[in-house]
Amino acid sequence: MKRLILMRHAKSDWGDPTLPDHARPLNRRGRRSAAALGAWLRAEGVVPNEILCSPATRTRQTCALLRLPLAPCLVDSLYMAGPEDMLAVLRAAHADTVLMIGHNPGIAEFAARLLAAPPDHPRFDDYPTGATLVADFAISDWAMLKEGTGHAARFVIPRDLLP
Repeated sequence: MKRLILMRHAKSDWGDPTLPDHARPLNRRGRRSAAALGAWLRAEGVVPNEILCSPATRTRQTCALLRLPLAPCLVDSLYMAGPEDMLAVLRAAHADTVLMIGHNPGIAEFAARLLAAPPDHPRFDDYPTGATLVADFAISDWAMLKEGTGHAARFVIPRDLLP
């Protein structure tokens, strides 16, 4: 059994139009959301053994604010990746529970492609900032991963966790 935690970065700050997209940080709401997502993961007992993260500032900040007990592996190909690139990165993973942090629109499409059936949540299709899917796969090695085989164990967005 393998488990994927697929997370879109938390809400970013658009206040400085001179910053390149790659360098945009989280805004205040995004920082609160990322901390809440980390607390939720720990409370649910869903803690990864490997973290694969886009190198963008907002994904790295999201990861840091989760306060998980391991450092992320920054993967250049996850920056603004499409589903095919995400699948290739995940197939090379080694741990039983992997957290992947990326961007839309690719992450929403990747989540939809991975699952046999979507979770019963009204925001799954648009995968808003901070959206987090926990999906289980009946495989022994990530290299065996095929689309449409995942079971959605949990799905949450920051608004589910914060007032």
